[in-house]
Amino acid sequence: MNGDTFFHALGLQMHQPAGNLRRLIDENPWEAEQIIRCYQRPLRFVQYYGDVARLHVGFSGVLLEQLRSPDIIDRYRHLVDLPQLLADYRDNPNIELLGTGYFHPIFPAIPPADWNEQLTAGRDMMTATFGRQPRGFFPPEMAFSMDMIPALVQAGYDYVVVDDTYVHPQDGVIDPFRPYRACHDGYCVSIVPCDRALSDAQQSGLDPTWLEHEVRERVAASPRPHEPRLISTWCAGENGGWFRQLHEHAGFFGFYFAPYMERVRSSHYPLRPVLLSEYLGWQRPSCSARVRASAWDLSHQARFEFSNWDVTPHQQQIAVIINGLSQRYWGLIGRGAAQLPDLTSELMTARRLVLETQTSCYLCWDNAWLSHLEQLIQQAAALLDQLEQRLSV
Repeated sequence: MNGDTFFHALGLQMHQPAGNLRRLIDENPWEAEQIIRCYQRPLRFVQYYGDVARLHVGFSGVLLEQLRSPDIIDRYRHLVDLPQLLADYRDNPNIELLGTGYFHPIFPAIPPADWNEQLTAGRDMMTATFGRQPRGFFPPEMAFSMDMIPALVQAGYDYVVVDDTYVHPQDGVIDPFRPYRACHDGYCVSIVPCDRALSDAQQSGLDPTWLEHEVRERVAASPRPHEPRLISTWCAGENGGWFRQLHEHAGFFGFYFAPYMERVRSSHYPLRPVLLSEYLGWQRPSCSARVRASAWDLSHQARFEFSNWDVTPHQQQIAVIINGLSQRYWGLIGRGAAQLPDLTSELMTARRLVLETQTSCYLCWDNAWLSHLEQLIQQAAALLDQLEQRLSV
């Protein structure tokens, strides 16, 4: 390792809310094909460049639930062999798989009482699908707060990716090109800063020449230019025309990833793709840091105010209702509902509905999804009403 070699952890996050793959194939087959190819393409390109390619891919539990569904497997069979696709992810040593919340919630905005189930259900779905437990965690919408650390560690995660903008090193030296150690209530986890500027470019369009120039300039200006430098870039892997482009030469993998890997094969290109679990094995974090509560789009206010999800009075009102549903569920548990066999089925259904209402997409996509969320809330509330009445008899 020397000052002319920069390690690059490149990541893609994949998520579709419950039922969306079926809705797409039924109502918009063209968009359905665009999206399903986004899960297939990383495998093909990483397999082709197996000598140099390293890639991180995160899946929400609810997306994997859909990809494993016999109905979805059958409906998409003419496009992709989904069981084979998941098996190929499982068997590819150059792809590191990251976990996230099962229903893709904004963790700092939902009740902490629900964190464990969102975390463990997502982890367990990853383990069941790919045969290995994920070591890394990518927070949905990159929404992170320090008090999540104990829950992450208890769920078996070694590291978490966070927005570099909100990392505050204990030594006061702002250095986005190294990992950190963050601790809360006696639990510690490795922190990998995600480069916001480079990640924005990765989401919308970049090329290897620009990336090399940008990284060289920024590393040269960093506090430790001659120490090992880690650049971490992340973005959604199925959003926007850059990733959904069916003419691959004009999309992320054809226009950027393939030329990038060709240059990596030469001895003159300074960036070297790396898997985070391997890098953190070589370069254990030596500096502690705190991370300010953050998300992809965090309003600069003193309180938690995630502007994509609570900017309107309607959104704020719905968020309060969603959290109230969780409190009602835990109230039933506190009254012994889980010990009554005749309530088991309804209680499980209510629990799933409560957790699904926490899906980040519903509050920020469009009015149709907001309407869908309101229907879920009504179903959950009605079922909780029934359970409360039966428990009171």
